Order: sequence, then C-alpha cells, then structure tokens
Amino acid sequence: MKFCSNCGKQVIQRIPEGDSRLRYVCEHCDTIHYQNPNIVAGVVPVWGEKVLLCRRAIEPRMGYWTLPAGFMENGESVEQAARRETLEEACAEVEDLQLYSMIDVPHINQVHIFYRSNLVKPEYAAGIESLEVKLFDEADIPWSELAFNTVRRTLECFFRDRRHQDFQVRTDCLSVTPPLKTL
Repeated sequence: MKFCSNCGKQVIQRIPEGDSRLRYVCEHCDTIHYQNPNIVAGVVPVWGEKVLLCRRAIEPRMGYWTLPAGFMENGESVEQAARRETLEEACAEVEDLQLYSMIDVPHINQVHIFYRSNLVKPEYAAGIESLEVKLFDEADIPWSELAFNTVRRTLECFFRDRRHQDFQVRTDCLSVTPPLKTL
C-alpha cells in the first residue's frame, strides 16, 4: 500500500500506539489501514455416493480439480457465499448445508470454510470459472490433480468420516513448514 484510501496521501508503516503489529498508517488523516485475512467459502456437494468437483479455468492452478469455492463478498454470509460460488462455478444448487471444515492458511492470509451439502438435483455444468464439472466416486477422485491442500484435506476427512457416518466439524492450520499434519 502506498497511498491512503481515505485522503490519498502517502502512507508509512509503523506500529500504532496500543497495537502490536506493523500497519499502514496515514500521518495526514491519522487513518490506520488494517489488513485482514480473506475468507474462501465452498461446499462438498454430494449426490448419492459421489462428490462434485470442478476443473479450474482460471489461475491459480488452472486445469486442476477443486471443490466449488471462492472468496466471500461483502454483505453476504459464509453460507450465502458457498451457495453462490457453487452456482457460479458448477451451475448447481445445494441444500442441507452443514459446516464441515475450517482451515487456516496463514502464509497467504486466508481462511477456507467448507460445508457438507447435497445437490438439489443432479444437474450441473461448467460455469465461467470451470473447464468441466464432474461427479466422482471416492475411488475416482483425481488426487494428484487437486488444486489446493485445503481441498485435499477436506475430501480426505469427508471420505473417512463418511465410512463411519460420524461427521464432526474439522479445523486445521496449513503452513508452509513444517510438513502438513494429518487430522
């Protein structure tokens, strides 16, 4: 950040009084510019024994498979964002959303939140951000072609939990180092 979004003057970085973190501060209008993590909201959409995945048409990780998910917008709830992203990326409607996983990704300032859900009907298509959309049995999941570790972790937990029919809310924190731990 170079300029204040409030007055347009140049900002500096310093730790404001009473704070403990380096922030962008405008010394002209005394505005402190807080930067907070982005929320990624998505779903694990299920039809029968299959899970719906989307092949990404955009970067990052274009061509790789993911759960329908994306950045939450201002003015919407996390659940609303998850439903919207599923409609945008997979042209699919979901119901019975149950909070399932929340994974912190601090090295990129994100929190990924996924809901378990059912497809309203087995109707779906590639949205503008997807090359293709497909239902997968667990045995057919393209594990080596998954776009993100948060998606991998959520799917691993989902299939393990489904075998026992014991779905708990999963939380985790992915960091660059040390290597990822298993839940």
